[in-house]
Amino acid sequence: MTIDIARRIKDFYPTFSKGQKKIATAVLNEYDKVAYMTAAALGKKVGVSESTVVRFANELGFEGYAEFQRAVQELVRTRLTPNQRIEMTKARIGHGDLVENVMEADIAKIRYTLDTLNRDAFHAAVDAILEARNIYVMGARCSEALAFFLKYNLSLIFDNVHFVQPTSTGEVFEQILDIGEADVFIAFSFPRYSSKMVSAVKFAKKNNASVVVITDSEISPLAPFATCLLTAQSDMASFTDSLVAPFSILNAMIVEITSRREREITRRLERLEAVWDEFNVYTKQ
Repeated sequence: MTIDIARRIKDFYPTFSKGQKKIATAVLNEYDKVAYMTAAALGKKVGVSESTVVRFANELGFEGYAEFQRAVQELVRTRLTPNQRIEMTKARIGHGDLVENVMEADIAKIRYTLDTLNRDAFHAAVDAILEARNIYVMGARCSEALAFFLKYNLSLIFDNVHFVQPTSTGEVFEQILDIGEADVFIAFSFPRYSSKMVSAVKFAKKNNASVVVITDSEISPLAPFATCLLTAQSDMASFTDSLVAPFSILNAMIVEITSRREREITRRLERLEAVWDEFNVYTKQ
């Protein structure tokens, strides 16, 4: 549900019952803790029934408590500082086997992303890449790793790939100045969102390029500018987000592209392999 939950609560606050106001106050003041509480736990914390908590979520326009909880989690992930995120992760993961807990959480993120990924948008994104005159790829801050991974692999099979360096905003526009209708702009952004990425996708959209956005949710600030929107769960892993799910989408995308253009890509890779052998790019061990 694409709303700012904090603003919605403040707008509705005068109409709430006494019990609902207790819930609203807890959400606004302690959203980092409320985000991962069950409805029963939240009710117990503020002294109301579980059903009152569920009705509170419905009153805000959510279909149920689970949808409300996801919105609060989005609030957490976009507002917490790195130090606050570390504290939140410690509280959620606990002090058991951290390796197992973190990896199990990553597996759950991939599974959730698999279940919710829009297949039509995925195939449309692949189409846009295959048909593009130029492929521009950009990510900023932690998302730059995703952009570089995709750029590296696409560059092995296409000669029209441009990695947009996330330097100053002015220099970003210089790199995509000639982007147009025949091009595709692939943008990555996960909380905390980069304002530079928002400006870049807005510019690409304004110039009629196809815009593939890979982000965490439909309420991402990049989402309104997307031609193809691909969402991947990237819940907190300490002070940064876990990017295993978006990386998995990229793996699937590369496999799909390769299968669609297998013959010509195979020939190109054979040429590359010959060059690598000639100049000892890789060790023989």
